Order: sequence, then C-alpha cells, then structure tokens
Amino acid sequence: MTEQASKIIANDTGVLRGKQTAERPPAPRNLRLLQALLDTPAAAPAMEGVTQPERTLDEAPTTEQKRGWVSRFKTRHLVIGAAFLAIVAIPSMVTSVYMAFVAADQYHSSTSFSVRSIDSVQASDILGMFSQSTSGSTVSDSYVLLDYILSERMVQIVDEAFGLERIFAPRGSDFFFGLGADQPIEDQLAYWRSMVTVDFDHTSGIINLRIKAFEPETAQRVAEFVVTQGEKLINDLSITARNETLRVAQSEVSSAEDRLYRTRAALRNYRDESQEADPVEGAKLAAQLVGAIETQLVQLKTELSTALTQMGEDTPRVRVLRSQIASLEKQLQRERQRFGSGTAGKQGRNAGQMADVAGRIQEYEGLQTQNEFAERAYTSSLAALEKARVEAAAKQRYLAVFIKPTLSEFAQYPHRIMSSLLVLLGSVLLWAVAVMGYYNIRDRN
Repeated sequence: MTEQASKIIANDTGVLRGKQTAERPPAPRNLRLLQALLDTPAAAPAMEGVTQPERTLDEAPTTEQKRGWVSRFKTRHLVIGAAFLAIVAIPSMVTSVYMAFVAADQYHSSTSFSVRSIDSVQASDILGMFSQSTSGSTVSDSYVLLDYILSERMVQIVDEAFGLERIFAPRGSDFFFGLGADQPIEDQLAYWRSMVTVDFDHTSGIINLRIKAFEPETAQRVAEFVVTQGEKLINDLSITARNETLRVAQSEVSSAEDRLYRTRAALRNYRDESQEADPVEGAKLAAQLVGAIETQLVQLKTELSTALTQMGEDTPRVRVLRSQIASLEKQLQRERQRFGSGTAGKQGRNAGQMADVAGRIQEYEGLQTQNEFAERAYTSSLAALEKARVEAAAKQRYLAVFIKPTLSEFAQYPHRIMSSLLVLLGSVLLWAVAVMGYYNIRDRN
C-alpha cells in the first residue's frame, strides 16, 4: 500500500510539474545552457576497494572523441583557411621559388644624351650644356625622340638588326621574363617597353636611357644602336626643318625673279615697238625741236614784216618768205601733235593709240616703276634667303651624347626579394579584403 501511495503521489507531482512547465514561457538560450550545466551530475567519487577499469593501448577512441577537435571549426572557417592557402600561401611560395631558382639574370646598359641646337653664342665649356636654357624646338624634338624610342618603328628596326626573339628569348625555364616566339607586333612592343626605360629632365633637357637584356654585351649593343637611330632621327628632323625654311625663302626668290623677268621683257618689247630707248629723252629732244622751229618761225615772220615795208606782195622775196613760214608752221604743228598737244593727239589717245610722246612717256614710266619694284623685291628676297640660310644653320639640331652606353658587371634584375614581398603583400591584402567583405555581408544579414 505504501508503495502504491508513493507512486500515485509521484505521478501527481510529475503531472503538476509538467503542467507548470507547459504554462511557463521558454527560458532564454543562455539560461538554458547554464541550467544544463547545473543539472549535469558530478563524477562519482572513487569507492574504496573498487578498482576502475583501465583503458588499454589496444582500445581505440570512439567516433565522438575523434571528431571532437574538428567539430570546433565551422564550415566558414575551413573555407577561409582554404582561401588563405589558395590566395596567399601557394602564390607566395611559387613566386619565391620561381624568383630564386628559375628567373634568369638581367643586365642593363645606361646612357645619357640631349638634343642641342647650334646657336650663335656657343657654350664656353661642358657646363654650358647644362646651364643653357633649352629652346622650345629642342624640347619638342626631345619628346619626339622619346616617343620614337618607344614606338613600333623602333621595335621593327631593332628586330631587323638583332632579332628580338633571339636576344630576348627565354633563358632556361624562365618563361615569364622572356619573349615568346611568333609574337604579334603589339606584344613585342609591350615587351620592348618593359625592357626599355626612358627619362627626360625638362629643366636640363637630358634624356636618360636604360635598356635591359640577359647578357651585358647585348644590352650595350642595343643601347648603342638605339642612340645611333636617335641621331639619325634628329638629323633628319633638322634637315627637314632647314629645307622647309629655305624652301619658303627660295620660293619667294623665284617669284621675285619671274616678276623681274616679266617687267624687263615688257620694257624690251616697248623699246622694240617705239624704237627709242627712253621716251623722256625723246620728249626732251622734241621740245628742243619745237623751240628751234618756233625761233626760226619768229625770225622769218620778222623778215617778212620788214620786206613788206620795202617791197610789194608779189615780189619773189615776199613769196619765198611766205612759203618758208607756211612750211615751218606745218612742221611745228606736226611736232606739237607728236608731243601730245592739239586735236589730233587727243583723238589718237581716245582711240587707244599711244603714239604721241606723252602717251609713250606714261606707258614707259609705268613699266619703269614696275621694273624698279621688281628689282627691289628681288633684292629683298635674296637678302631674306641668305638670312634664312644663316638662321637655319644656327638652329640646326644634333644629338649630344655625353655618357656612352655602359657595360654592367653584375646582374641588377630581376628584384627577387622585392618581387616576392610584393606578391605576398598583395595576396594577403586580397585575402583580407575578401574575408572582411564576407563577414561584413554576414553581419548585415
């Protein structure tokens, strides 16, 4: 009976506790964890006389014991670790091994030069090369030379002279720093620009050229060849500018010479048609002739007046005098008409016939003025041509090389430690950004 009563009481107590538990709201997660820890029974103390069974070496740990340390890491932790290996560890290790054992040595040859012009005032010493201020033309030519060195044309010239695929072929297994075979011109140009460094100092006008190669002799020979091609370019530019300057001056001289030839031909044709060298001198002679006729006519009229006081009209002397006077008057009228006076001269000029002296003088003076102007223009053009020649010679440009291509004795490239550190830092930065981005998105969600 007692046992049955206790079972009933226990059942009632359990039901009551179940009802209370169902009525209460669920406790927070932290409180449930704490209650679970408190409800865990403590380990039973060892009883005297009772020996605990010892685990032998042959007994293997259970599956739960095996997975205990793995269960501490979640999936995202494993993914982050794998990403570290893939992004940081492996690339850095591969780069370090490649730079240490595979990358071939590279040597450089450096040279310095500048584009100069022959000015009227020469520098007293070599320091004048640095102290003189560069003109605008030399600066522009320097930039042209820089672009020419890094252009496809230079790549083609170097390829024709040396063979880019031969001098820059991969050494051993170094495929990264070598130039592959059968590359297009765009890839060859990109590789050439990676092996050539050109610096220009705008203040002093000095150009520093540095060329890398796998052998020091090759780097020196290529640098010398590039400098030679630069000299040819500057000389061609100088000759072209000189010819262009002289071409304009020579064209002016040719134009003035043609104009002078035409004016002189017009004068020669005029003299052939008029049959007189100078109409002005002819006019002076005509004026003297008219004056002489007028003087003689006055004398005859005076003699006629005197004869009429002593003789009659029908006397031979009077008739002779009257005949001489009539002849002189006709001759005087003709000479005056030739000189340009009278009605006949006006009609002739209106008709376009410049046969009188005044018309010939006007035409001759016009031709003479044109001829004098053409002569002056021709003289001025000759002086301008000579001045242009002097200026073109003074502005002639050339390439002054004051540091010849050097020959390296030890390899300066590639930067093995620096390249490995850069790859390591870059990969760590990339991995850190990816991890931070992942956690940022995870926290926002």
